[in-house]
Formats: sequence, structure tokens, C-alpha cells
Amino acid sequence: MSEVPTINIVSDSLGDSASTIAVAAASQFTDGNCIIERLPNATSFEQIETFINHLLQQSKGEEIVLFYTIVTPDLRNKLKDFVKGKNIAAVDLIGPAIEAIAEATGMRPRGKAGLIHRTDSGYYNRVEAMEFAVDHDDGRNPEELDKADIVLIGASRTSKTPLSIFLATQGYRVANVPLALGVQPPSQLFELAPFRIFGLTSKQDLLAEIRTRRLGDAIDVAGEYASPEYVQNDLDEARALMRRLGCIVVRTDNRAIEETASEILRYYHAAIPKHD
Repeated sequence: MSEVPTINIVSDSLGDSASTIAVAAASQFTDGNCIIERLPNATSFEQIETFINHLLQQSKGEEIVLFYTIVTPDLRNKLKDFVKGKNIAAVDLIGPAIEAIAEATGMRPRGKAGLIHRTDSGYYNRVEAMEFAVDHDDGRNPEELDKADIVLIGASRTSKTPLSIFLATQGYRVANVPLALGVQPPSQLFELAPFRIFGLTSKQDLLAEIRTRRLGDAIDVAGEYASPEYVQNDLDEARALMRRLGCIVVRTDNRAIEETASEILRYYHAAIPKHD
């Protein structure tokens, strides 16, 4: 399997919940990056069968990872039966939860797709937050940093993008700004309240290892970027800027995305009453 995992999603709604879980799961194996292929709004088994057969044809013998959120019992059971005996690691993300609630309460599930999007008043806020995170990833649109709830800064490969996306799924407007050795950060950073900025850092040896893996065959021409000395200088310069900004510094090494996000939100919410 490639270094960046591909997670395939089948949903009779949009597949947002499965995507969130996919990113969280991938963070245990990579820095949170993964390729997500979706079949949303699946209303017939024929759609699902065509999608899965295409995946099998393209897989070249590698096992396929398939997450599915199907609330219609008949469609869910057909999918479950179809993947049996095939080279597919399939995970039913919602069926067991529905069955557990039904068993515990004696209630009968409605079996209608997309109800959360019709009843959750925060859904559109989360969509806007996701769009904001994408538009302000990797230093894009720095003139709009003041519109962010949270701004993440850090040297390359300190999990800025995965954290931005995860926090966006919780409804926070997040921008992230890369800090590169010898490159001046955007001036707008110095205009923000420090409690909105979070500096991400990691261990030198772990960061060097991650950068080496990411370079792959390009290590011969860009190896300095992953050298221990360069990485340490990168981290030291980034930490000096964080001190100037007066922001909270959070370690990301050997931690799940959810754990780091929880620490950031704990500091963020504790500081808001003092400033807003």
C-alpha cells in the first residue's frame, strides 16, 4: 500500500461523518494525510456495486479500505453481503450504533438518510468552516487571518493541515501558516490576539524522519530540508517567532490529532472570556 492511505467511502448521505473518522484514523499512521474517495447519496445497490467493482479493478491486488454509513437496513445488508470474500477491509460505521440504540431503548429507527443535516443547526457552520480551512491552508489569503477563530503556525510537517481540517469539522474557522527558515511570516500575524494563535512544534528527530519519508526519491536533490541540523534550526527559528507572538505552543509529536485538537480548544475557550 502507498505511504498515503486511500479510504473509500460509501454513504446514502454526504459521507461527512465517515470522512471525519477517516482523517482521525489516518492520523494514527501518517501525519493525518489521506486520500478520500466518496460515493455520496447512494440510493440503490446498483450504484454501490458499480463503485466497488471499479475500486477492485483499480486496486491491482491491494486490499481496499471501505468505510460506509448506510442507514437503510436493506441497502446496508446488501453491501455487507457483497463485500464478503472480497479483498476489502469494510467497516460499517453507523449500523452497529443504530442497532445498539434500538436494542437499549426498544425504539425503531427511522431508516432515513441525511437526517442529521436536516436537524443539526450547526451543519452549515461546519461546511463554511471546512471551506474556510481549505481557502486558508498553507498560508493562503493571509490578509484574511483576522477572520479566523484559530490560526495554527509551525514548521513544515508539524500537522498544521490535518489539525485545521479536524477543527473545521467541529465548526471552527481555522487558518494555518507555514514557518520556513529565513522566510518572513505574514505581517498580519502580529495584528492578531495571541490567544487565537497556536504554535505547533515537534521533536527534531521525528520531524527529520517524517520529512525524509515525504521527500522519497527527491532526497538526493532536497536532502538538506530533512537534515537534522536544518530541522533543528527550523524549529528554533519557529519557536523564537512564537515567543515574539506570545502564543501558546503545542507539541504534536506522537499524539493523535484529536488529542492535540482538544488541548488547543481547551486553551482557546479558557482565554476567550478574558478578551472577548
